[in-house]
Amino acid sequence: MKNDTEERAVSGLTIRIDRTRCIGTGNCVAVAPEVLELGADQIVTFVDEPEDIDRERLIEACAVCPVDALFVIDEDGNQIVP
Repeated sequence: MKNDTEERAVSGLTIRIDRTRCIGTGNCVAVAPEVLELGADQIVTFVDEPEDIDRERLIEACAVCPVDALFVIDEDGNQIVP
């Protein structure tokens, strides 16, 4: 069983997933399939080995979440999404 939150550094940003909030729309996966996928439980998770992608696209992927389950933190520790 996965933890309620997951966190990874991708493309210089820290991405945090709050799996308790995710409703499985897949909007984030559609924008950034190199980094995010829906698990067997239809809740977002990281792909096994996320690739570096364009930062703006990664930010957009997190921002399109309708329930704010994805957080983006920059190098200075500032939360930029949501």
